[in-house]
Amino acid sequence: MGLLSVTTWTTAALIGIYLLYLWLSGGGLRGQAAKVTRFPVALIFSHPALAVTSLGCWVAHLMTGNRALAWVAFGGLTVAALLGFTMFTRWLGSGRHKKGADAFPVLAVALHGVAGVVTFVLVFLGASAARLF
Repeated sequence: MGLLSVTTWTTAALIGIYLLYLWLSGGGLRGQAAKVTRFPVALIFSHPALAVTSLGCWVAHLMTGNRALAWVAFGGLTVAALLGFTMFTRWLGSGRHKKGADAFPVLAVALHGVAGVVTFVLVFLGASAARLF
């Protein structure tokens, strides 16, 4: 289960890098139109930073068997998932998924979300199996 979670996590990260590339090439912060639908800088960069840091903790857990690292990874992943869900709901609410050339590909967003949810479940199951508590 540990290797499978790393695989799904890496898949989500690669798709996330692709989405970040599209966002940056579309103007990034300057390309955001309305003030209401803007993504705050802290939201945009803390989501991947937490996810990558948590992935590092999860890999360290798999290599050492340290149970605390499993729960730290899950905690960080939980916050990253909440931030990602926030961006997703704002993206849906802005109607950006309906627009033409400046919209993110819906398939990429969906795959990123599905890979993230599968990773979340696998890491929770893996951390639970570690039985820290």
